[in-house]
Amino acid sequence: MKNLWTGVRIFTALSLLAGIAYPLLVTGIGLAAFPEQVRGSLVTKNDVVVGSSLLGQKFTGEGYFKSRPSAVDYNGMSSGASNMSPTNETLKKAIAERQAQGLTREMLYASGSGLDPEISPEAAIDQVERIAKERKLTATQTELVSRLVQEYTQPRQWGFMGEPRVNVLKLNLALDQKL
Repeated sequence: MKNLWTGVRIFTALSLLAGIAYPLLVTGIGLAAFPEQVRGSLVTKNDVVVGSSLLGQKFTGEGYFKSRPSAVDYNGMSSGASNMSPTNETLKKAIAERQAQGLTREMLYASGSGLDPEISPEAAIDQVERIAKERKLTATQTELVSRLVQEYTQPRQWGFMGEPRVNVLKLNLALDQKL
């Protein structure tokens, strides 16, 4: 009987420690050290949440920068790639359709997660003329769009990791604000 009560006490103590104290401690440290990230890096417009800077989303309206294609239709619950081989006819057809739309570079292929929030600066610049045409922009306004791409380009992380990138959501919000 003594062993039973010892086991119950250890179980209760570890449950409280691992199930309550540790999660509260880690959450508190996260809130103190990374307040924006711990809340999901939410992006707001007019005090309304419009997305997260960490998750790609579909932009269907004309005159906006497009995100990379998503094999999961930007559904965060089923994040993943199509897993189609380069010889797959469905993949070849999808790539041909994207090329016919004038897409280039990484915009032809879905990302591994299907939720990439960023594209390369080159892929963004490739879309400037389409945006200018769809929004009926003047040459000066088109130049402003190109400058926005450069302004919102983030460098390699810590100077050596990854590639320069542009957050599509933030760029589209800036586009609406400036034009």
